Amino acid sequence: MTDVTDAAAMRLAVRQALPPYSDGMRIGLLGGSFNPPHQAHRAISLFALKRLQLDRVWWLVTPGNPLKDNGGLHALAERAAAARKVAADPRIEISCLESVIGTRYTADTIDYLRRRASRLRFVWIMGADNLAQFHRWQKWRHIAAQVPIAVVDRPPRSFRALNAPAARALARYRVAEADASRLADRAAPAWVYLTGLKMSLSSTGLRNPDGSWKSF
Repeated sequence: MTDVTDAAAMRLAVRQALPPYSDGMRIGLLGGSFNPPHQAHRAISLFALKRLQLDRVWWLVTPGNPLKDNGGLHALAERAAAARKVAADPRIEISCLESVIGTRYTADTIDYLRRRASRLRFVWIMGADNLAQFHRWQKWRHIAAQVPIAVVDRPPRSFRALNAPAARALARYRVAEADASRLADRAAPAWVYLTGLKMSLSSTGLRNPDGSWKSF
């Protein structure tokens, strides 16, 4: 009986962690610590909604980034609540799915989502700073093979990002920016580099030396 109860509780937790959706929707996934969330997160999401012709963008608030020092990480509930406040758009949904299903790596989260919501068309969204270090991500080639990727330019990181190991390795799968609106319909691997958004905010710049958040 306990196993059955635990399984039912897990299913309920997952349903609550996943934003509402319907089959065929085009969903952008923006993962991060959101420590704190800020207007650049929102701007990137609105930019992606328009340029990629998405129905929704889900902010996946991670319990902790494996590539970063998480010592100054605020509580997950606090970051999620702040994210909802900053998002301020019904097309941007906040999810703490990774804490529910116990994933630490993007590859595992994407695998789970593709199994759990197989009829959705996902696009992974990242900034150019993440493309520059994408080759350091766990199973980064697997990620690229599972979902199309949209990279949002973040000057002055453009040159470094486009010459990084992952960008060079995936060069033949790059889609013309003019075709960005059809990225969600493409089979992976496929990626596009989106230009035109000029915002330089970062979560690091919005944290005080003691780890507390500045006004955002």
